[in-house]
Amino acid sequence: MEMDLRLNIVKDCPCLDPCPADAMFRHIGGKWKIKVLCTLHYNETLRYSDIKRLVTGISPTMLANSLRELEESGLVAREIQDTMPVRVDYSLTDAGRSLIPILDDLKLWMVAHEPDLYHEL
Repeated sequence: MEMDLRLNIVKDCPCLDPCPADAMFRHIGGKWKIKVLCTLHYNETLRYSDIKRLVTGISPTMLANSLRELEESGLVAREIQDTMPVRVDYSLTDAGRSLIPILDDLKLWMVAHEPDLYHEL
């Protein structure tokens, strides 16, 4: 009986396959992507070196990978300026900006459900 009940829950899940939540976490998951997104949100347009300075602890390789993946996901725009030396600016796309309120809601949910860990927020 228990097994049948569990199967019905899985069968009725609106996101059984493919799961939109799984896809979302492929785009924003990992240790650094949300920090990069928030850094760009609060600073609008930044160069790679500025992001590296503001996202404490990220390695150059992880920053480059995170920016590339966020760009491929359509959340971050990369604009090459025609200057000498070449300047590359990063900013949020419309899709990236639309994600910020959702991240804010997730933060509020986490603070409410993990008060012992996040009481300072």
